Amino acid sequence: MSAQREDAVRRITASDILARKGRAPIVCLTAYSAPMAEILDDHCDVLLVGDSVGMVVHGLPNTVGVTLEMMILHAQAVMRGSKRAMVVVDMPFGSYEGSPGGAYANAVRIMKETGAQAVKVESGLTVPETIAYLVQRGVPVMGHVGLRPQSVMVEGGFKAKGRTADERARVLAEAKATAQAGAFSVVVEGVAESLAGDITRALDVPTIGIGASAECDGQILVVDDMLGLFDWTPRFVRRYGDLRGEISKAVAAYADDVRGRRFPGATETYFSKAAE
Repeated sequence: MSAQREDAVRRITASDILARKGRAPIVCLTAYSAPMAEILDDHCDVLLVGDSVGMVVHGLPNTVGVTLEMMILHAQAVMRGSKRAMVVVDMPFGSYEGSPGGAYANAVRIMKETGAQAVKVESGLTVPETIAYLVQRGVPVMGHVGLRPQSVMVEGGFKAKGRTADERARVLAEAKATAQAGAFSVVVEGVAESLAGDITRALDVPTIGIGASAECDGQILVVDDMLGLFDWTPRFVRRYGDLRGEISKAVAAYADDVRGRRFPGATETYFSKAAE
C-alpha cells in the first residue's frame, strides 16, 4: 500500500463520529456545491449532501422526485470542495426500500462515483435489515428517524412526530433498531425535546438533531435556511444571516451600474492585459 503524504488532510470518518457520543457536540450542515463545501469545511464535522437538494436547488415540492444521478452529481461537487469534513450522501426515495441487495448496489455506486464516506437512509420499520446488510458489507450508514421527508406522500405533509404515547414509542423503537443494525449515528428530526432526550439516552451512537432540541449529540440544518436564502424558514431554524437580502442588494447595484453605463469595460481590460 502506498504511503499517504504527510501533509495530506485526514477526513473525519464514521468511527470518529461514533466516538463523539456524549462528548463535544457534532457540527453538521447540508452542502450541495463545491464552493459552499469549501466554505463550510473548516467549521463542520459532517457535510450532508441531503436529498433536500431537490427542494433547495431544483425547486421540487418535496424530496420524492430526487434521483440517484442528482445525488451523485452534487456529492461529487461537495467532495471536490471539501477536504476534512466527513461527507454523507442521502440515498434518495426508491433507491434502498426494496431488496437489501438492490440498496447495496446503489450505495456502492454512490461511494465509488463520489468518494463520499457514508450514506444516509430514512429508517422506517423495514429499513434496519437493509442497514445491517450494508454495514456488514463495508458501507457506513447514518440513520434518520422522526419526521421522514421521503414519507411525505404517506404522511400527508411534513408533520412533527411523537405527539402521542404510541407514536413516541414507535419512533424510539425505530431509533433503537437503527442503531442496533449498525448505523454509526442517527438523525432525529421534528420531535419534541423530551423524546429527543429519550432517544439520545437510549442509543450508544450519536444523535444529530434537526428541529429536535439541544438534547441531541449534534445538530444539522439546511445551510440555505440558516443563511437566510429564502424568505421563509422553519420555525426551529435560527437565521444566522440574510444572504437573500445581501444578494438582492448586490444584484440591484449591478443592474443600476449597467443601466447607467457605469459598468467597467471588461473586454478592453481583458485584451489590454493579454497584450502585456
